[in-house]
Amino acid sequence: MELFNEQFVRSIKLKREEIPSFKKYPFNLPSLKTLDELSFHPNVTFLIGENGMGKSTLLEAIATALGFNPEGGSFNFNFSTYDSHSPLGDYLKVIKGIEKPRDGFFLRAESFYNVASNIEELDREGFGPRVIDSFGGVSLHEQSHGEAFFATFLHRFGGNGIYILDEPEAALSPLRQMSMLTRIHDLVNENSQFIIATHSPIIMAYPEARIFEFSEEGINERRLEETNHYQIMKQFFVDKNRMLHHLLNG
Repeated sequence: MELFNEQFVRSIKLKREEIPSFKKYPFNLPSLKTLDELSFHPNVTFLIGENGMGKSTLLEAIATALGFNPEGGSFNFNFSTYDSHSPLGDYLKVIKGIEKPRDGFFLRAESFYNVASNIEELDREGFGPRVIDSFGGVSLHEQSHGEAFFATFLHRFGGNGIYILDEPEAALSPLRQMSMLTRIHDLVNENSQFIIATHSPIIMAYPEARIFEFSEEGINERRLEETNHYQIMKQFFVDKNRMLHHLLNG
């Protein structure tokens, strides 16, 4: 019980009575039509599901409701290259724990380039210490996408924080995804909490995590072995030739 008292974000509730219509996006998504309250694990929670089921939309709304910039970054980032986020964050009630995080970061694959550009812009303006030094000291634009992602995990995430990650595997090789599990574990041991939207069975294998699968039936908690992601990958590699025959020969 003590562990749950230390978590930064306990749950989110959808303010259903305030939503003008469940027939318009994003409230017409199956996951939101049935959503009432979602409770998070104090260490790691995964949001998974096929594309279009609303996991990244909900993750973005959680991040903005917590005070993060919609395009990503720390609590201090305040830039906008394209205003495309949904209004869902305005209809979420975040139930927080007693303790406040010292650190936090919203990392999303699709807008990480914009975060890297904003860091360079801030450092050109020259107010205060160089921002890039907290990311390892090397321009994120001068590294591969995967290297820049991993540098952020290693250097910028300082512990005792809340970290919201949207499809971090997009830039990482399978080996790097395994290394990411090690880094997540190090940060969990430093009193950190993660909420992660992912398609990667490797990443979602983190032990004792809570996994919520988004589908046409709504949101349901699953064990790793029960998820479509795990079952499809297992079927493919257990009987690769049979799967390829069906895929390539109709």
